[in-house]
Amino acid sequence: MKRNIEMVLGDITNAQADAVVNAANSELILGSGVAGAINRKGGPEIQAECDRIGPIQVGEAVVTGAGNLPCRWVIHAASMRLGGRATAESLRDSLRNSFLRAEEKGAKSVALPAVGAGIAGFPIRRCAEILMNEAALTLKRQAVEKVSFYLFDQVAYDAFRDAYAALGD
Repeated sequence: MKRNIEMVLGDITNAQADAVVNAANSELILGSGVAGAINRKGGPEIQAECDRIGPIQVGEAVVTGAGNLPCRWVIHAASMRLGGRATAESLRDSLRNSFLRAEEKGAKSVALPAVGAGIAGFPIRRCAEILMNEAALTLKRQAVEKVSFYLFDQVAYDAFRDAYAALGD
């Protein structure tokens, strides 16, 4: 299971995966951070599709097309309200629902950022523990075969590396 988790120091909009998870707000407004990068590179059709779907509840996740991104789908994990903060519960719920949406679409590979640790203000080390545990649980079910964490800076990478090491075998 651990061999199916990787960490990448880089830009998630370049991820070669079936689905990319967006660190979303419940209004599904792709403003800044990961969502802004997805909006800029993916093109306006992603926001247009979000506008037709949203708003959604905090903790939920929805799927849109990927526009110009190299993946098939974008899964929008709403871990906070617009302008709000993420909690441990909202991170767990939005990740579980993101993986369920990936399974529903038949996605075998999923790329994730450090959902909740940027604009949503959740502590990076705790974020890494929660996301790594949710990834491990998903991989045990064997519906998703590979999970890649795309981390934007060394601090986040180190936190996820430590959470990965703590998983055991």
